[in-house]
Amino acid sequence: MIALQRLLPVILLMALGGAALTPTAHASGLVVVPPGNRSETQPTIPDASATRTRAFKTTYEEKYQKIVALLKREKKLVTHIKQVAAAYDIDPIHIIGALVGEHTYNVTAVGSVQTYYVKALSYSGLDFAFRYKGVPVQTFVQRPEFAACAQAKDSAALWSCRDRVWIEHFRGKTVDGVTYDAMTFQQAFFQPFFAGQTFGLGQISPLTALEVTDMVNRVSGFDKLSPDHPQAIYRDVMDPDRSIVYIAAIVRDSIDAYKEQGFDISGNPGITATLYNVGQPRLRAAALASGKGHKLPVENYYGWLVNDKLDELRSLLDNGS
Repeated sequence: MIALQRLLPVILLMALGGAALTPTAHASGLVVVPPGNRSETQPTIPDASATRTRAFKTTYEEKYQKIVALLKREKKLVTHIKQVAAAYDIDPIHIIGALVGEHTYNVTAVGSVQTYYVKALSYSGLDFAFRYKGVPVQTFVQRPEFAACAQAKDSAALWSCRDRVWIEHFRGKTVDGVTYDAMTFQQAFFQPFFAGQTFGLGQISPLTALEVTDMVNRVSGFDKLSPDHPQAIYRDVMDPDRSIVYIAAIVRDSIDAYKEQGFDISGNPGITATLYNVGQPRLRAAALASGKGHKLPVENYYGWLVNDKLDELRSLLDNGS
């Protein structure tokens, strides 16, 4: 879920702007998004991804093969993916798709899952906070502009609301004499070490982890996360076992967000992978639903690969018990 992919304004909807097709209506009234890609050819891959890949003297194909090889080797990981997917009532292929997309276009898979356990320990003793221009995010969201967010029903709605308020009232604007950079809420407050910051096997951002913490607490029993305790957030997203749980919750949350707007995306791993990549599912689902004509969400370059390689990726699920 690399933060760079959140740079474009939400109203552009990126690759999820919608395809003008005749959708299939479900008995429940939901518009069912059919499997497969809406685009015949892969959408353009961002320059940042290409630059990052060249910098490490590798190719997308090499990175893809590395994550596929890791999933073939790590049978316990695949078994865990299946178990967690069942707990969150999603097809495990959605988790596989998220992992493959991240490690093909954003990072390169390491040789062993064990490496991620070691990396997780490196963050446990660090002292840091989520701040922007010296103001902690916990303090900033007490501003009157965020008052309506207090009515949110859960952490997903709460942080999505705060994300929207940042876009509408602060991003790229001067408020009360303070000039706010034209950056995302994630970039402003949740990158205490360096830009483009996502972590662990699932490359999960702190903000995204906060969004699904209520669901993870309810389904998996993990302690709820808070910006007051950033080390706990990094522990959860860096630990491979916990990271898989958060990936499942992120996918489940995207499916639920689109269902609330009348779309069933549960049968299209390319769409859930796209949302895993770009984030902000509630804002995107609402914008899609408010558009004119019959439209369906469209995969971006990341989700397109998942749908294109779907048969091979599904075969990886045979590796676990």
